[in-house]
Amino acid sequence: MLNLQHLNSFLTLQQTGSFTDAAARLGLGQSTVTQHIQRLEKSLGRRLVARDTHQVRLTTDGEALLGYAQSMLDLDGKVAALFGESRLRGRLKLGVSEDVVANRLTEILEDFIRLHPLVDLELTVALSAVLYQMQDVGDLDLVLAKRHVGETQGRLLYREPLVWLARDPAFILSRSEALPLIAFPHPSITRRVAQEALDGAKVPWRIVCTCGSLSGLTAAARAGMGVMVQPRSMVPEGLREIPADRLPVLEDVEFVLVSRRSADAAMVDALSSLIAARMVPQSG
Repeated sequence: MLNLQHLNSFLTLQQTGSFTDAAARLGLGQSTVTQHIQRLEKSLGRRLVARDTHQVRLTTDGEALLGYAQSMLDLDGKVAALFGESRLRGRLKLGVSEDVVANRLTEILEDFIRLHPLVDLELTVALSAVLYQMQDVGDLDLVLAKRHVGETQGRLLYREPLVWLARDPAFILSRSEALPLIAFPHPSITRRVAQEALDGAKVPWRIVCTCGSLSGLTAAARAGMGVMVQPRSMVPEGLREIPADRLPVLEDVEFVLVSRRSADAAMVDALSSLIAARMVPQSG
């Protein structure tokens, strides 16, 4: 019989692509994760992982195992939730800011659904300020979003700088007209920070693209329409950071979890703990 812990290490390795990252996510030593994979390979009599100096990838047999491994862990989670003493059930409404969803939330949601299959999780994606407004009227139980430095609402996860981005910084900055700005619509935290920084430095600017989705803003920036602002760990592929001495310095932003006071504490705590354990800045 296959060991579920070994299967969990196998799936986590596939998601992270690294024994070091898999071990950190699981809270295990790297040697332990390696042993789990070796024992899984021995029990199946097949090589599941190909290793070289640059990356970890699955073999054909490893790819074939993926779906079965996920199904077995899902079933285990459902049984544990059904018969466990502290099983969670009910509806939990989560709000997440657009840029966080685009970067690092998938694995967190997958794990929560597997661990708590009786919880009906609803996800809303919007601008941070909009999510806070929805929470104020009771439409969201937990919000994962940004706040300005100095604000106090929520549980601080981490803080990081905002940076200016463009496809070709030298070309954009060589143009004599007002700086072309690509931004989320009001009330966007990153838009406000960018505009206040430019106004404070008396740099003329104009909005050339407004879009509520990060994918839309990124497409405009990749097309060379102008500059956009993002947290440094969330720089989209194809864009380059503009040197710090060419445009005004942007203030940092903080990523926080904010729970609604009347929300189910057990469900909120379970998801909050999972997010807090996984939400660490990633180099962009």
